[in-house]
Amino acid sequence: MRKEDELLRKKSPVNIRNKKASFEFFFIDTFTAGIVLTGTEIKSIRMGKASLVDAFCYIHNGEVWVKGMNVSPYFYGSYNNHESKRDRKLLLTKREIYKLQEASKQPGYTIVPILVFIDDKGRAKVDIALARGKKEYDKRQTLKEKEDRREMDRAVKHF
Repeated sequence: MRKEDELLRKKSPVNIRNKKASFEFFFIDTFTAGIVLTGTEIKSIRMGKASLVDAFCYIHNGEVWVKGMNVSPYFYGSYNNHESKRDRKLLLTKREIYKLQEASKQPGYTIVPILVFIDDKGRAKVDIALARGKKEYDKRQTLKEKEDRREMDRAVKHF
């Protein structure tokens, strides 16, 4: 990820993260994809009413889809409001799709959405990662490192 992209995402009014994914998986490679949405879905996402908990991506007929992403119905929507947990198509190049498809065929690898944000042009984007599952001892190690970092921050803060 480029530094400029990272700064833009921090400035974005909407940053919906999948915190559970970083605990459950090692991220091998990340991609930024567009997402196909209806009118009321983008309005809900701009209000921050979306969740990536238990969401995952799969490839079907050369297209990448995200399943399990919850976008709450728009409060001011009418009878044609969207379904909250429908599958949504992601927009990637053919080369990126092929790379993801080949890598995800290996055992233990999956594709996980990690962040939904609004770019500088007002479009919703999704950061997805090719990920490998962590074992139990990896998770314990991650918790220990996080705890150590917290203690060091506290020690520096007191001086």
